[in-house]
This record gives sequence, structure tokens and C-alpha cells, in this order.
Amino acid sequence: MTANGQHSRTARIARRLAVAGTGAALLALPLVGATTASAATPTAVNSVKTYPNNLDGWIRQSLDIMEQQGIPGSYNGIYRNIMRESSGNPNAINNWDSNAAKGTPSKGLLQVIDPTFAAYHVPGTAYDPYDPVANITAACNYAADRYGSIDNVFGPY
Repeated sequence: MTANGQHSRTARIARRLAVAGTGAALLALPLVGATTASAATPTAVNSVKTYPNNLDGWIRQSLDIMEQQGIPGSYNGIYRNIMRESSGNPNAINNWDSNAAKGTPSKGLLQVIDPTFAAYHVPGTAYDPYDPVANITAACNYAADRYGSIDNVFGPY
């Protein structure tokens, strides 16, 4: 303890902050007793959102991108259409319908043909119609333009 009693005052402040809440104490403690320019300075922590590499994760990542881009759609609307179009297989390809007969088979989770994928591709996603997030996001962008939202699609589109 110093002669002027600073140590006990600092300890009381730290105890009061600890009682008030751990978060407040952690924020305030680096400031208590910091008297030189070498005091610790807080640094920003970059938090990157991660998604599981499965259907749920692909839909949730697409929804986050769609929100940033102003593309409407819901989890349920996307899921319902994926189950009808590909049963959740990101590598699905339709080699037998009229599009395939013209040389442009439907591909991926939401069965998008290449020209539609190219026209409605959303920047920031992979330029690959088999990429689950890119496929979902492009298909939802197309559905929003044509039907108002993927939520309004209840059959082949």
C-alpha cells in the first residue's frame, strides 16, 4: 500500500465493479491503475459467422446473404422448394426434362439452369451452380424477381 492510500482505494473500486458484474469489472480493470502510455489497450476481435456444411447451414448462410442484398425469402420457403426440387442433394442434375433436351439441364439444390444462374448470381457467392449457397441465393433472387419471393413458389418454376 502506498503512503497516500491509493492501493486500498483501487482495491475497493475493483471489488465494487466485481460485485456489479463481471463484464463491467473486466472492462474497467485495465483502466484502474493505468498511469502510463504502455497500459494495455483493448483490441477488436473479428468474429466471423460460421455455418455447418449441411442443408441447414447452407439455407441459413443464404438467408444472411439474402438479407444483406434485400432478397426476400424464408427458411421454410427455401426448404420446401429444395425438398421438392432435389431432396436436398446439391449435386442433383435433371437430364431428362425440356431444359435438358435443349442442352441446359437444371442443377443443384433448387434446380437452376445455367442461364438463370448467370443472370441471377449474387456477388459474394461462388460462381458455381452446384455450390449450395450460390445455388440457393441465385434461385431465391430469381424467384423474388419473378414471383415476389421463393415463399410464393409452390411448384416447378
